Amino acid sequence: MPYADLHVHTTRSDGSLGLEAVPEAARRGGVEVVAVTDHDRVQPFDGPVVERDGVTLVHGIELRVETPGGQRLDLLGYGLEPSGDLEAILETIQENRIERGRAIVDCVESRLGLELDVTVDGGFGRPHIARAIEAHPEAAYDYQDAFDHLIGSDCPCYVPRDVPSFERGRAALAESCRLVSLAHPLRYRDPESALALAADLDAVELRYPYGRDVDRDPVERAIDRHDLLATGGSDAHDGRLGVAGLSRRAFERLELPAD
Repeated sequence: MPYADLHVHTTRSDGSLGLEAVPEAARRGGVEVVAVTDHDRVQPFDGPVVERDGVTLVHGIELRVETPGGQRLDLLGYGLEPSGDLEAILETIQENRIERGRAIVDCVESRLGLELDVTVDGGFGRPHIARAIEAHPEAAYDYQDAFDHLIGSDCPCYVPRDVPSFERGRAALAESCRLVSLAHPLRYRDPESALALAADLDAVELRYPYGRDVDRDPVERAIDRHDLLATGGSDAHDGRLGVAGLSRRAFERLELPAD
């Protein structure tokens, strides 16, 4: 059972768990440290690390960026104290998220001939739409069907969103965070090129629940080759924390600040 789950989402982006409920969920999962890493949003924390109800919460973020080759990657920042440049990037991303969300909702409603009970606001993402589709009594789609047939990549209602370049995003996170890690490297269409870019980061996410058998040897080789730290987390979008993460010893190697 992990000591630290360093990849958790809340209702501030596309998770279903409220920030105030994270400590209880952590205790249920046997986790003592949680990094709250909502997509493109900062937390209302007073500092890079706080303690809430006996659980250490690391102020984190997950930022999507685009490489020069056109591949989109997710970067995880830990110990966040946002710089002016990062705040400007996030403001632009949130404006685009709302525009994109409205476009996808309009497309789904038009295609299915129904009205979804969903509010498009800050932190909005496709999981909100998938949940609304699943909940509608006249929509013959569950959550996964919505992604597979309506709003996933290459589906009829998919709308890409604007993201910063890898270099700009990396630089803004490096200025704002104590540690920057490449998220879930084996999820990308070209993991090797993604891992090569990790040379410009501090760490790479080694422990991650891919939901399938994976060969982690390329990730471990990149860690050795580029002298990187290893992070890990569940990528929780619900209340199940501790599905993946780090041992106490592995977490202590990160040398994140204490509360």
